[in-house]
Amino acid sequence: MSETPLDLTRDAAHVTAQLVDFRSESGTEKPLADAIEQTLRAYPHLTVDRHGNNVVARTNLGRAERVVLAGHIDTVPIADNVPSRLDEDGVLWGCGTSDMKAGVALQLRIAATVPEPNRDLTFVFYDNEEVAAHLNGLGHVAAAHPDWLTADFAVLLEPSYGEVEGGCQGTLRVVLHTAGERAHSARSWMGSNAIHKIAPILAKLDAYEPRRPVIDGLEYHEGLNAVRVEGGVANNVIPDACSVTVNYRYAPDLSPDEALAHVREVFADCDIAEFVVDDHSPAALPGLSHPAAQAFMAAVGGRANPKFGWTDVARFSALGVPAVNYGPGDPLLAHKRDERVEVARIRQGEERLHAWLTA
Repeated sequence: MSETPLDLTRDAAHVTAQLVDFRSESGTEKPLADAIEQTLRAYPHLTVDRHGNNVVARTNLGRAERVVLAGHIDTVPIADNVPSRLDEDGVLWGCGTSDMKAGVALQLRIAATVPEPNRDLTFVFYDNEEVAAHLNGLGHVAAAHPDWLTADFAVLLEPSYGEVEGGCQGTLRVVLHTAGERAHSARSWMGSNAIHKIAPILAKLDAYEPRRPVIDGLEYHEGLNAVRVEGGVANNVIPDACSVTVNYRYAPDLSPDEALAHVREVFADCDIAEFVVDDHSPAALPGLSHPAAQAFMAAVGGRANPKFGWTDVARFSALGVPAVNYGPGDPLLAHKRDERVEVARIRQGEERLHAWLTA
């Protein structure tokens, strides 16, 4: 390893700029993981472990509760937006500023500046969040070292614009295939049009009324939508195959099996030749009734909002750890060429986490 490149004596806004200038597109996180590991090993109050390019640091003070602060260290591909740039309005620009190096900076600052927290802390820095789920570093740590993630509560520092977002909705993607019989379009009656057979599927979707259940005081809003239609052979051929890809975003009061059963029921009377589950990531309950979550809410202020998209809080939920999303970045700016974050929100996030963990 080279000389430690991360200076954690500066505030979280300065640390964010350091992290942004450290290129770490998915799959290239090793140098940043090396830097984080080396930096944290210099703090005697932390025990530091590593699995691949995933770094886990922990306090072991025998506190009554343990909390995880977790964040991914990778970004989407850089789009001429590195190095970072701070403008005169107090806005930091650059790849990963919002999603989610500002959040990772909060983790690092708390790790460095709170040696005796009121709860034991576990800091997780993981790779490959922005790519395929099977590459996700948090998933790899959970599979190889589940004891490293044992906790009473977790905070994922994903961008939430400084507001708490509880849990997350699940996402299920299925492909509905219809079958027909090819024929020349001049003699269409000799065949059976597979594209026409998707009409009842689309009608079901158009008429669908999504649920809006309230869980821990948060109103989630489900959605069942076609996201892709594929079919056709040639401009003079009646097609014998067609498919509709459907995405179901479901609230965390449903299990994965219940969500799948619901989608099957919606299309039960449609003429479907094959029903294929293409992707499925479960939801996560918000866990806001847990005492640690209530103390967290009291410290950071505001009111909790539901998380409609899917995040890695679901991985903690699967381990029995209630989790929320809380980070200074704006999720609407994630992955954009003009990605940016307000310095004031980074500093506010640091102050609020510090207050929660030292009160």
